[in-house]
Amino acid sequence: MLDPYTPGVGTPDLHIDHYDIDLDYRIGPNRLAGRARLTGRVLTDTTSIVLDLTGMRVTKASVNGRKVRFTARGKKLRLTTEPLARNQPVRIDIAYAGNPQPAIGTWGDIGWEELEDGVLVAGQPIGASTWFPCNDHPSNKAKFRITVLTESEYTVVSNGELTDKVRKAGRTAWTYQSTTPLATYLATVQIGRYRQGPIAVPVGAAPSPVPLGLFAGQHWHTAALRLPVQHTMMNVFVDLFGPYPFDRYDVVVTDEELEIPLESQPLSVLGPNHLGPEWESERLIAHELAHQWFGNSLTPRTWSDIWLNEGFACYAEWLWSEASGRMSAHDWAVAWYESLAVSPQDIILGDPGGPGMFDDRVYKRGALCLHALRVSLGDTVFFEGVREWTTRHRHGNVDTADLIACFSKVAGRDMAEVVDPWLFGAALPQLPHQQV
Repeated sequence: MLDPYTPGVGTPDLHIDHYDIDLDYRIGPNRLAGRARLTGRVLTDTTSIVLDLTGMRVTKASVNGRKVRFTARGKKLRLTTEPLARNQPVRIDIAYAGNPQPAIGTWGDIGWEELEDGVLVAGQPIGASTWFPCNDHPSNKAKFRITVLTESEYTVVSNGELTDKVRKAGRTAWTYQSTTPLATYLATVQIGRYRQGPIAVPVGAAPSPVPLGLFAGQHWHTAALRLPVQHTMMNVFVDLFGPYPFDRYDVVVTDEELEIPLESQPLSVLGPNHLGPEWESERLIAHELAHQWFGNSLTPRTWSDIWLNEGFACYAEWLWSEASGRMSAHDWAVAWYESLAVSPQDIILGDPGGPGMFDDRVYKRGALCLHALRVSLGDTVFFEGVREWTTRHRHGNVDTADLIACFSKVAGRDMAEVVDPWLFGAALPQLPHQQV
């Protein structure tokens, strides 16, 4: 088993380096025909390759150019191969089709989801297999090329850079390429009647160091009014966290309301209900942007370290509040500490368990842990540590031990004594009250 938080998903016996995916999608009948070419290597001597694939029917499969027998059971696709030696390169080619649906389970509906007029893909944590065969675990980051052929009235958004757009007989093929590795849960396809354009720079504000783009339909004007704040937000986060890790940042605004926003790489997906003028909407915009550093560039090695994503993204909300002249991060920390102090204290931040990994207490306790570290180190050393963290592990996989080692090196002393009580005890530690 690769990860006890997602049993039966992913495999430790295979590493995929590149996904080359061609999709032919018809919106009306929700019909998907796909071909996926995966290149990588096996990590053990074997006569089979196991991939994650949910709800799709495989029609053909080959490994290293030879047709192979395959069986599909539940969410697993097994390819029977000739003997393969450990670290032997493999080229896997799979044709498949079906009516894609989200996977329903512990964390709700995850994966490929039909909207009233289009598609939304939200893959975290195990939804990638609803639309392509994969090794669906964050420890196996890979490069991607994704082509989607669909009706020409629709715009397709996916990971990386749009490298080709070809129209034929009322349908258009959109090709996106991500040369920066990404986790399968961040792979995405968004389809809608979207207009596309740059996000304007507010008067008197410095522009973002990378292009900021918007895809929106019915709510274009509201989004164009609300999202320019991201230019200043991006500059604040670059100062605090280090260079932005990708070449651009886009936001997709769906026509339908969404329960929560979604991060992908290098884009986020908001509903129109996340575009209000109130703090609740702006903090979510900050949260999703921060995930480009924390979660997307620096991806947890296992799901037990989800706090490294959500703790940093939540703390980024408080930092944006502070930088934009609202409540200080310390005041947010005090307020949330008081709230958590009267909540059940039965969750371990450093190992919250699969069903509990998206519990809001993981987000808030993670942010409090980082604030305690900031108070202990002072601003100069703390933010030096954050920038060292994002630079040292850029586009890699990380765990909690890596974080402690990084901050200990920058601080010149062992920081485990500060963070361990927050990470490995159920009871809330004392919150430092020193104003920073």
